[in-house]
Amino acid sequence: MKKTLILLLAITYVVGCKQPQTQAQSPSAPVQKAISVPAFNGDSAYQYTKAQVAFGARVPNTKAHDLCATYLSETLKRFGAGVFEQKADLQAFDGTILHAVNIIGSFNPTATKRILLFAHWDARPWADNDPIVANRKTPVMAANDGASGVGVLLEMARLIGQQSPSVGVDIAFFDAEDYGAPSWYKSQQNTEDSWCLGTQFWAHNPHLADYKAEYGILLDMIGAPDATFYREQVSEQFASNIVTKVWSQAATLGFSNLFLQEKGGAITDDHVYVNQIAGIPSIDIIDFKPQAGGFATYWHTTHDTMENVDKSTLQAVGMTLIHVVYNEPVSNQ
Repeated sequence: MKKTLILLLAITYVVGCKQPQTQAQSPSAPVQKAISVPAFNGDSAYQYTKAQVAFGARVPNTKAHDLCATYLSETLKRFGAGVFEQKADLQAFDGTILHAVNIIGSFNPTATKRILLFAHWDARPWADNDPIVANRKTPVMAANDGASGVGVLLEMARLIGQQSPSVGVDIAFFDAEDYGAPSWYKSQQNTEDSWCLGTQFWAHNPHLADYKAEYGILLDMIGAPDATFYREQVSEQFASNIVTKVWSQAATLGFSNLFLQEKGGAITDDHVYVNQIAGIPSIDIIDFKPQAGGFATYWHTTHDTMENVDKSTLQAVGMTLIHVVYNEPVSNQ
């Protein structure tokens, strides 16, 4: 995934000015219907993030992984989603068979126009960037790198379950994203595709035959207190209009300090395979700091813990996302 760098709401009412009743009035423009957007709760998203971390490192083939999978599936069901558990045995770069499960919650399933929201929910098996060498084969708690995006999407699911938007929404938690080859792996083969295994499987084998979505939005590492979201370049290549849609909504809501109108890196992440294989134009909202060489200092270390997740950042991302979804018109016209 991002492990290899490749590269309010303003509703306008049209109101006719008062005219003397003796004058003929021209036909008035239709009044736009007010859109009711649920209030995103950053505290709630934080608690969903914390609940995942409490299981431990959610590495495939571990008890923590199995327990968290059940939690995610049951939570989506509790919110009213139709849930698909897509289980698959996936071969990792070193031949290990990973018992993976992609978890997809579907809302408003009869809607033709759909939006795909996704994040990875697994944890990295090795803290291979840890400054302490002895820690580098320790599993990562993955509070920000994984759980934060899932936490925001669980809060989205709760709200959607209470008040349906006009479009269908599918929330996907992809597995085995962070099992990519560690830094000490010396194979000469290209290991870029050793990342995002669950997403690659889903893109080739969607949970529903002929599944289509208007566009997709990936959340990855979106909880840091100092997060900055640049316009990621794979997103720009495949779905620049969606980047503009999301970044413009963020600016309208007052979050332009997080969603920067500046070019970011090109990042290998789940959206690459959703774009290239599934053919769904998708973007990546990901914390990236080009001036600091890429990702946060605690990325892929034992320090990716709840101390690096901030409620206000979750609030900004979630509020932006829910306004995008609820302002999406049913028709493309």
